[in-house]
Amino acid sequence: MDIYFDNRQTQTEIANEILQHLEKAIYLAIEKENIKIPVEVSVSFVENKEIQELNKKYRKKDCPTDVLSFPLIDREQLEDGHAPFTIPLGDIIISIPKVIEQAKEYGHSFLRELIYLTVHGMFHLLGYDHINQEEKAIMRNKEEFVMKSINITKNPS
Repeated sequence: MDIYFDNRQTQTEIANEILQHLEKAIYLAIEKENIKIPVEVSVSFVENKEIQELNKKYRKKDCPTDVLSFPLIDREQLEDGHAPFTIPLGDIIISIPKVIEQAKEYGHSFLRELIYLTVHGMFHLLGYDHINQEEKAIMRNKEEFVMKSINITKNPS
């Protein structure tokens, strides 16, 4: 699995230790879904202005959001189990100002919020959504599994 990080914001340093936590969470999401083919994921850290522009362009919502996911393939393509090359799974875009804001709002650490949004974005790339309550419950259970597996809780750490 290949993971690429692109830090396009200047507000907060994203240390290597944080990136290692994110990599572990991404690997666990892939493992949880039993994906056996090699995949590639891109995670970008941006300012509110950039994510607002993307949100407006692709979702017709003219406001900043916390995370956007852009899957490049359908889930069925991952379940074949055979690929002669690394499959680009998609891109996750995360607003660092939103991470900071939401960590304070929810009363937990920056690291916990950043990992959660990365995991949330990963499950979107893997074909999950939260449009209705049933889908939301399935997706939340998967997110919670990954978060508990790396011992990241909702409480500040």
